[in-house]
Amino acid sequence: MKKILLALSIILLLSGCYKDDINDLKNDVNDLKNRMAQYENLLDVLNKRLYVVSYETKDGSYVITMSDGSKLTVRNTSSFIKIGENGNWWIDGVDTGTSAKGQNGDKGEAVKITIGSNGNWIIDGTDTGVSASGQKGKDAAEIISVSLANGIMTFTFADGRTISINASAPEITLPNPTGGFTVDKMQWFKVEAKTANASGATYKWLVNDQEVAATIDLFYVFANAGTYNVEFRAKNGVGESSKNFTLTVAEKTYLNRITRVFDFFPAPGQFINTLPAATAADTDETMRAKAETALTTGSMVSLGGFGGYVQFGFDHTIVNKDGADFVVLGNAFTDWSEPGIVMVSYDANGNGIADDEWFEIAGSEHNKPTTIKNYEITYYKPETEPANANEPNYIRWTDNQGQTGYLAKNQFHRQSFYPLWKGNTVTLKGTFLKSNIYDKSGTGTNWANPAYEWGYTDNWANTDARGYIDISWAVNAKGESVKLKGIDFIKVYNSNRAEGGWLGEVSTEVSGFKDLNLP
Repeated sequence: MKKILLALSIILLLSGCYKDDINDLKNDVNDLKNRMAQYENLLDVLNKRLYVVSYETKDGSYVITMSDGSKLTVRNTSSFIKIGENGNWWIDGVDTGTSAKGQNGDKGEAVKITIGSNGNWIIDGTDTGVSASGQKGKDAAEIISVSLANGIMTFTFADGRTISINASAPEITLPNPTGGFTVDKMQWFKVEAKTANASGATYKWLVNDQEVAATIDLFYVFANAGTYNVEFRAKNGVGESSKNFTLTVAEKTYLNRITRVFDFFPAPGQFINTLPAATAADTDETMRAKAETALTTGSMVSLGGFGGYVQFGFDHTIVNKDGADFVVLGNAFTDWSEPGIVMVSYDANGNGIADDEWFEIAGSEHNKPTTIKNYEITYYKPETEPANANEPNYIRWTDNQGQTGYLAKNQFHRQSFYPLWKGNTVTLKGTFLKSNIYDKSGTGTNWANPAYEWGYTDNWANTDARGYIDISWAVNAKGESVKLKGIDFIKVYNSNRAEGGWLGEVSTEVSGFKDLNLP
């Protein structure tokens, strides 16, 4: 019996040893497969001409992100070698005290890393004095070090083979204009930078050490003449590059008024076809020209009822400084405002035309519950002019809120209230503001339309600071605040659909403009 038990014990022992050997062999095979996969992945990166954009240590591995977004994983059993900010070689996060000066090499030249006979790391022939224990004696296919220097990431294998991949900070190229960089003050200055090795990079422009943009191109306006230092920085996960230049901003004198009208589209109203004068023979273009003549010579245009608008521009960019920047002139007076919403835009595409994105100046009424965003109204041309000089059901309108009504005629204005050069209907859109209009007398003889608090034109008297506009109040179509450096175009439209008895409809008027940054 004892002999049988002994035999069984020997068999079980041999069986256990056999299983351990099998498991060890499987582990060795898997380990070899992983190492070969690493090698093949590195060769694949070379074949695809990819470059390193970032790297990190994660879960016991180096995770290296390539320029096509793919990630290369290398087991973190290798030493990581790089040049520190102090100019010394650093190995596995420890300063070796050995200067890399004179060993940086030319850009694109990989450093040579070996393990010396004394067991220390040798970099480009210099003994770092740091032991390579843990790396010496590895199998030939194992990576003993990952180094980053001279814009190259080098993988060194135990048998001395190396694979090097471009891993530099972004390369920057800036234009070099004849005579240097120059621009007039209050005009857009644009620089188009070109970069290489910049996949996933972030950018930064600085003017006199203050950040002014985080885009690859600089689009900026200078309020004052002078000499400025401009710096461009590009940064990826490997490093940061920068280039700078001197910019000369020249002095220039500008007109402090409207210099051009781009569009004039009034809604029906009691001053339409008179401010400016119009006939049925007029067109959109002739009326634009008439509005331009009026607004560039100190006269006035009427925008009619809700939605009527005018777009205009200047001979310079209105710079967004701290505080109020401009005022659009109207003819408001005490207890009678005809508030127009102000839209602003800048010449993003550089064509000098008001065809860029518009931003609304969000005044005091913008977020009130009575305000209707994306309001739309359609006016219908009457078939004939009424015999009754005070016809209440004169020009019919409908809106996208399910309402309908009429613009009344009044005896003080005998011409047609409907813009004669337009078709049978006109549709206008915008933000609708609830009017403050009311009958002070209670008998219809004395009407008032008190001003909103701030942020509108033809709302306060032209010299009242409460009518001044700050570009920083601008919001986009989603209602989000935007940071505009300056503006080139303004659009004003009537925000009210209201009538004051014998006074007629509330109709925004525009009589001029002033840049508060100019004399």
